[in-house]
Amino acid sequence: MTDLKVEADPAELGFDADRLLRVDRRMSRYVDEGLLPGWLTVVARRGKIAHVSAYGQRDVEAGLPVEAGTRWRIFSMTKPITSVAAMMLFEEGAFDLTDPIHRWLPEFTEPRVYAKGSSLRPVTEPATEPIRVWHLLTHTAGLTYGFHHAHPVDALYRTAGFEWSTPPGKDLAACCEAWASLPLVFQPGSEWNYSVATDVLGRLVEVVSGRSLDEFFAERIFGPLGMSDTAFSVEGEAQEQLAALYVPAPGTRRAVRNDAFGDGIKRRPVCLQGGAGLASTAADYHRFTQFLLRGGELDGVRLLSPRTVRAMTSNHLPGGADLEAFGRPLFAEMPFDGFGFGLGFSVLQHPVKAKTLSSVGEYAWGGAASTAFWVDPAEELTVLFFTQLLPSSTHPLRQQLRQLVYQALV
Repeated sequence: MTDLKVEADPAELGFDADRLLRVDRRMSRYVDEGLLPGWLTVVARRGKIAHVSAYGQRDVEAGLPVEAGTRWRIFSMTKPITSVAAMMLFEEGAFDLTDPIHRWLPEFTEPRVYAKGSSLRPVTEPATEPIRVWHLLTHTAGLTYGFHHAHPVDALYRTAGFEWSTPPGKDLAACCEAWASLPLVFQPGSEWNYSVATDVLGRLVEVVSGRSLDEFFAERIFGPLGMSDTAFSVEGEAQEQLAALYVPAPGTRRAVRNDAFGDGIKRRPVCLQGGAGLASTAADYHRFTQFLLRGGELDGVRLLSPRTVRAMTSNHLPGGADLEAFGRPLFAEMPFDGFGFGLGFSVLQHPVKAKTLSSVGEYAWGGAASTAFWVDPAEELTVLFFTQLLPSSTHPLRQQLRQLVYQALV
């Protein structure tokens, strides 16, 4: 689905149309200064699109503009979709959130936890608590990412071939076996650390459902929601709409093309990464956010109950803690103060602490190539932003987009 158009006068939806144009003016400067290739943003309220804008190129070198049908690598914006898949199975009684995952993934039966030492000579101890389903959904399992460069276990992931991708030839099952063989960063449930937990969750979906992750997504989520342009690969004629991937040049931070990393999306991957693998369009992901905003239903199709969506978008960190207190720092572009974490989403608890104009209960996430979305139930607001610049910590796009959208809400 590629149809994206303004569906109501912004004033009818509570926006000042002139103030909404500030979004375009500020974000366009990034392109004019060579810091982004191009971008697309969608602002909707009460189920209707109030503002759609695009600027710049999806492929600078080929001179191809950003269009409504542009395909974007959404990286970690895959995570909420995998979390929805898992909670659909939860609603069917396939597992409880407190169930140990080793019932389905026996490689995680006896995890070891890092205690001390270097990455060359780590000292480990037995886990005192099994990894449970809710640990995967909340990133409290003790797993990590190789790209963090913050802990000796991160280095072990890199040595095993896990940094920004997975080792060639390893499918999701093999990757899970490899992760299970590495130490956990901490005892399950004791801290928050952004990690491959959602990839493991994707494997749990596969084993429990008896379907590959791409099949489950297509049959149970994308088909019913009309997300026909979302998949683990962009193939055939659709590649003409694929945005190129860029990285900042050292020193200048000007956007420079990176085909070595970006071309992997052009073929079905061996490893179906539920934490990072999908490509999508703005129109498709807009439908996904509307499904969430409406409490698990869209156009008469219900995939989750409203109560389940409320549970997913509530803070699940022990004691109601925020990420600043309970989490390990991710990067400066995503401040943790005032934010908790639910079952697949960040959850805003204290707007004043977070220094944001958004509302209590806003839930959100973003992708490594600087894509982002948020849903604000209090204002019945959804916002999407797409570009292709890796990593997402390069520019403060998400904070700026929030202030620009909310200042227009009058």
